[in-house]
Amino acid sequence: MAKELIVEALRGEIVESRHHVVAVAVTADGRLIQAWGDAGSVTFMRSSAKPFQALPLVESGAADAFGFGPRELALACASHAGTDAHAEVAGRMLAKLGLSETALQCGTHSPYDRATARRLIQEGEPLTALRHNCSGKHAGMLALSLHLGEPIESYLDPGHVIQRRIRETLGQMADLTVGEIHIGVDGCSAPTFALPLRSAALAYARLMSPEGLPASLATACEHVVEAMLAHPDMVSGPGRFDTRLMEVGAGRILAKGGAEGYQGLGLRAGELGPGSPAAGLALKVWDGDPSGRARSVAALAILQALGALSKDNLSALEEFGERPLLNLRGKRVGRIRVHPGFQDEFAAPR
Repeated sequence: MAKELIVEALRGEIVESRHHVVAVAVTADGRLIQAWGDAGSVTFMRSSAKPFQALPLVESGAADAFGFGPRELALACASHAGTDAHAEVAGRMLAKLGLSETALQCGTHSPYDRATARRLIQEGEPLTALRHNCSGKHAGMLALSLHLGEPIESYLDPGHVIQRRIRETLGQMADLTVGEIHIGVDGCSAPTFALPLRSAALAYARLMSPEGLPASLATACEHVVEAMLAHPDMVSGPGRFDTRLMEVGAGRILAKGGAEGYQGLGLRAGELGPGSPAAGLALKVWDGDPSGRARSVAALAILQALGALSKDNLSALEEFGERPLLNLRGKRVGRIRVHPGFQDEFAAPR
């Protein structure tokens, strides 16, 4: 088995915590680029599956039929921060469907954007499903249901036509049969999918380079990628990792994180060197990364090792990479790093 990537938290010079990470990078034709840990590990993609859940929305013609533009399509792929801009786009999607927010079955939670959350409390504004990070995904599922003439009341049932179609599409992208994809229930009550990390990485690689897929699916991939890269602010939110990585990547890198320490990444052709094919990466922090500190450190270390980020890129993303560990007074008490043995295996970034 390939060596795992380990993210460490040091207090002073003593390692206090270790986050074990398994990750794999592959090309769009399925060739292994590099693996850290067991590339066949089966785990849930959680929200990293959202770009693939949005593909049938586009491929079916539903997105065009309801007039969804790139910002709305990006929100359908999002785990957004619940800002006013996010809630407005989600509300606009529902309005185009002739539905209200009561049709959303994702539930409610406080916005991830702290400034927005504080303001809502101060102003006494009630939380609605529009602020839920998955509201765009659910609006997209409702659109697909209506377009296909299927009931919307049961749109989250794993046996519903749209959920079966989503699972079949993910199987095409990941080169798996439907039976090889395990189903669970996500935090928003939608089905979520467990599959080998290598298969998920392949799905991301094909998303970036869909040659060889059926024409309608390949076109859907192109539209989803273009929407996410054109509107990274819709996919996550101000100052959040996926948004900042796509902004700094400037159309070269697609990023979609998921709960419990999951991260999916897609790289354009040529990003790993002249003439290199498109690539996909999937990684999982095995302890679920409850502090939220390990996933971005691991992702940036891998992108650096593969040559996909320059020193200037890494500097622009320094708050997400190896960095000082601060206490509540802002005093440096340690640092967050990738175990030194990882860097030893690779050349310095270009």
